[in-house]
Amino acid sequence: MKSVKTKGSLILVSVPIGNMGDLSKRAYEMLKSVDCIACEDTRVTGKLLAKLPIANRPDLISYRDENESYLAEKLAERIDAGEEIALVSDAGTPAISDPGFRLVRECHRRRLAVTSTPGPCAAIAALSISGLPSDGFFFTGFLPPKRAARQRFLKSYQDFGYTIVAYESCHRVSKFINDLVDSLGPNRCICVARELTKKHETVFSGPAYEVLQHIEQGSIKGEFVICIAKDGFVL
Repeated sequence: MKSVKTKGSLILVSVPIGNMGDLSKRAYEMLKSVDCIACEDTRVTGKLLAKLPIANRPDLISYRDENESYLAEKLAERIDAGEEIALVSDAGTPAISDPGFRLVRECHRRRLAVTSTPGPCAAIAALSISGLPSDGFFFTGFLPPKRAARQRFLKSYQDFGYTIVAYESCHRVSKFINDLVDSLGPNRCICVARELTKKHETVFSGPAYEVLQHIEQGSIKGEFVICIAKDGFVL
């Protein structure tokens, strides 16, 4: 095997999912020292950097689902030429249900150094405070937007032996939980976490029908994480 090149590298930098206090010192040092930051949305990352004492901000380049395949090769070439490039998402850990996989893969193919500055991740944060079993879990990201496909997924994992963790938007969270009740039953134990680390953070754990009532009676603004316990688990 060829030795890993060290003249340039890709650094996956985790950023806050809501609370700026969660940005680590190491993440800050990385963001101010790299040659370029590849980010999901330059406007969002620009606002983050504006809150930090950085004299000379690195260049920002938009790296998103629509251009990921094309830019992965271009950015890897820049790293191969000696640049230090940070990869960030709008919130949390990059490449976890966000763009990043193709760039990481391309760097590995070229034997380029890839490292991470770990930090906030909504899936891990929600699971850790859910009260649901965390000895093993399956992270599935966003489920299909269509009801039939979503129900097929839920039914196919109804006997799965570990906790399932999924993301959902405010536009579909009620539909998601209604489909979950229909597919897995009203007493399936779940946790729904909203706006994690923010002022209006809410976490509801219990039978699915009870959690659904809480969700429908409260605010559905923000981002949601849904944890689904294995069948038979009771809080």
